[in-house]
Amino acid sequence: MNKIFNPQPSTWTAILERPTQTVDDIEATVSQIFSEVQKNGDQAIKKYTSFFDNVLLDNFVVSQAEIDTAAKTVSEKLKAAIAVAKANITSFHAAQETATVTIETTQGVQCWQEKRAIQKVGLYIPGGTAPLFSTILMLAIPAKIAGCNEIILCTPPNKEGKVNPAILYTAQLCGITKIYKVGGIQAIAGMTFGSETISKVYKIFGPGNQFVTVAKQLATKYGVAIDMPAGPSELLVVADDSANADFVASDLLSQAEHGTDSQVILVTTSKNFLTEVEKAVETQLQQLPRKEIAAKAIDNSKLILVENDQIALDLINEYGPEHFIICVKDEDFYTNGIQNAGSVFVGNYTPESAGDYASGTNHTLPTNGYAKAYSGVNLASFQKSMTFQKISKKGIQNIGNAIELMAEAEGLQAHKNAVTLRLNELKANS
Repeated sequence: MNKIFNPQPSTWTAILERPTQTVDDIEATVSQIFSEVQKNGDQAIKKYTSFFDNVLLDNFVVSQAEIDTAAKTVSEKLKAAIAVAKANITSFHAAQETATVTIETTQGVQCWQEKRAIQKVGLYIPGGTAPLFSTILMLAIPAKIAGCNEIILCTPPNKEGKVNPAILYTAQLCGITKIYKVGGIQAIAGMTFGSETISKVYKIFGPGNQFVTVAKQLATKYGVAIDMPAGPSELLVVADDSANADFVASDLLSQAEHGTDSQVILVTTSKNFLTEVEKAVETQLQQLPRKEIAAKAIDNSKLILVENDQIALDLINEYGPEHFIICVKDEDFYTNGIQNAGSVFVGNYTPESAGDYASGTNHTLPTNGYAKAYSGVNLASFQKSMTFQKISKKGIQNIGNAIELMAEAEGLQAHKNAVTLRLNELKANS
């Protein structure tokens, strides 16, 4: 890991740069695939599935027989673990439901806000080197609680044309029956335009690699919403001498093993602790089955020493981490001061892994600094807020003149007339 001691604020931007390709590097590829899927539908999807996933599929719809077989393959212990996670995630997201907001802003003017589910949503579940069946829980559960009418799921097949059994089991457990063996850019394009097989959706959810991230951003140009830009995983830990170096090292490696383009950062006020963590990372790394992947991510990562907590906090807010772990004596300083983070984990016994799986919070989070402006997935992500109003005769008389004056000042005579006609009618009948 790269060690950096007391960097000046003027260098922070360069130091905190993510190890990601620019959009320009991959946008041409994404645009080409989008164009072909828009024009040729299933044919193009099959073509690029063959190209990227090395399998030629006549039919990329997952059958009920495949789902049933998968359910028998998953161990009872794993099923029990998934059930624990499902219960906690359901509890946390169900608690986010909000009541209708109603107010009479002026006598006779009643306004209210209600939530409505997004009718058609698409879930993207990465397969690749780590089949993220846990992400199904994070997306399907709030989608169901919100009341989305149609929920489809796309996930890449392996070279045998199969989907990881845990993905299929978890999808069925969450009530998802429309499952397609389609990954990457072609999956996002399929959900954006629709095809002979895949339904067009109104909003796309789910993490992915840099190609998926750019594909989701391109989808917005075609009228499809996305949850957020969510690319390669990242983690920042702030720690001092009160922390456990082995714990911190394990947290850093837990994100490093996601992919070679992941990034992990330690920010600390203790040089001795920095050295301890560096040694612990080297020791634990050798024991990981995915050590080659994690090692490359560690090469992109940083150990940063700063003079005090305030500098640390300022640097962390500048970075805007996807995951932020706080392991310091003064937890409140950071929990109260953090402005830019996707999800925050407080204390020595709160590993980021808990949020990834079973504590109840959502793990679909903004990366690459987007935590400065985006929220992680939550119940509201699957809903729209709609406003309503009802104005009585007394109400239009109370606010009518203000509307007339404002509309006239903006040169919008028809707006004014819509009020004036009503006021005149009321005067005539009074």
